[in-house]
Amino acid sequence: MRVYVPSTLPGLAEAHKTGELGPGPLTAYAVTPGLREWYVSDDIEELEYAALNRAAAASLRLLAADPAAARRRVVVAVDVPDKEAVSDPDRGLDSAGLGEVRIAAAVPLAKAAAVHVDADDADTDVSAAAAALGAADHGDDDAQFVVDGAEDHELLWYGVQEIDRLIG
Repeated sequence: MRVYVPSTLPGLAEAHKTGELGPGPLTAYAVTPGLREWYVSDDIEELEYAALNRAAAASLRLLAADPAAARRRVVVAVDVPDKEAVSDPDRGLDSAGLGEVRIAAAVPLAKAAAVHVDADDADTDVSAAAAALGAADHGDDDAQFVVDGAEDHELLWYGVQEIDRLIG
């Protein structure tokens, strides 16, 4: 199963140093039954893109909690056995938990298929979105508009062999 693990550039650097994403348990995003039902699609690429975007939103939350981190969302795409990515059936259609899975243990970085990272030109919008996230969570429509501005930026695809360049 392909899962999308939200991170930050410092988190990616730590994973590169230790050789694993973790420690567990990890929250990741995948094509779950709830995500399939919510998006009403059978197109796996479309559904994986939705899971990637859910992970990008979680990465933004990590950035909001770490003001020192570079303002670029990071998502690591990892392949794990299906049984290792467990979704909570009680949160299946809860919009806050769409596509969310738990992985009990750290995941070797060697299982990563790709890394998705914001381009440099997203810095201003991602920074503003991270700062506005708290207000958006409390119903501020203007703050939500700012948060949505980060989502206008597509994450770029990088091969795992390019991690050195991303964190350097």
